[in-house]
Amino acid sequence: MDREPVVAGQFYPADKEKLRALVAGFVPPGERRKAIGVMSPHAGYVYSGSVAGRTFAQVEVPERVLILGPNHQGLGHRAALYPAGAWRTPLGRVAVDAVLSQKLLEKCPRLAEDALAHRLEHSLEVQVPFLQYLNPQLRIAAICLGRLGLSELLALGRSIGECLHGAGEEILVVASTDMTHYESAERARVKDMAAIERILALDPEGLYQVVSSRNISMCGVLPTVVMLEACRHRGATSACLVQYTNSGEVSGDDRQVVGYAGVVVS
Repeated sequence: MDREPVVAGQFYPADKEKLRALVAGFVPPGERRKAIGVMSPHAGYVYSGSVAGRTFAQVEVPERVLILGPNHQGLGHRAALYPAGAWRTPLGRVAVDAVLSQKLLEKCPRLAEDALAHRLEHSLEVQVPFLQYLNPQLRIAAICLGRLGLSELLALGRSIGECLHGAGEEILVVASTDMTHYESAERARVKDMAAIERILALDPEGLYQVVSSRNISMCGVLPTVVMLEACRHRGATSACLVQYTNSGEVSGDDRQVVGYAGVVVS
């Protein structure tokens, strides 16, 4: 089953050459390094593409990538793994990594194959053009997450970490999230830096708690918690903030912004 793009022409260009040129402009040249995790935003490229591009530009994107995203639509299973097939973008067809997906199903009892949760979800889709631009041999596994508590998220992260640790080759985990939504730029920055502090400390429990206690509207907190726990289980020792910005930098309106951050975990 191939997943067709649902936000091409909205969040990013539907034309292949225009999309390739746009992504290339967002990905600066420079030295790339091995990483085990990435946190990247998922808004329209005009707002968050520069953050995503600068973040992925620092990473040697391997052939195998696991993408974790939030379920904005509320459809399908709470921990939905996309089934066999491929994802299509204007840049081409990206195969689902059938071997990795099967291992994840075996090791992670909370997961279930479910295409419905992914059908209209943009948060995973917008990551794919950056990844396939940087590695045309890309294969992915994709998990859409919603309505999971902290203990479930940590258990899922540990299970994913065990699965990837035993895979015998490089697999990058990408968590898709935007930060604070529709608050002033000043308030958003204060809240988002509190969350980012926990992310840089590789503290998934602390991230979940600060987002909850401070009412931070970080839509991808669930996949970020899972990514951090998986990376911690794989021996992560550091995380760096590549860039933080907000939509007001583009729109010129600082009264109600959305925050965007890019982080690399190694």
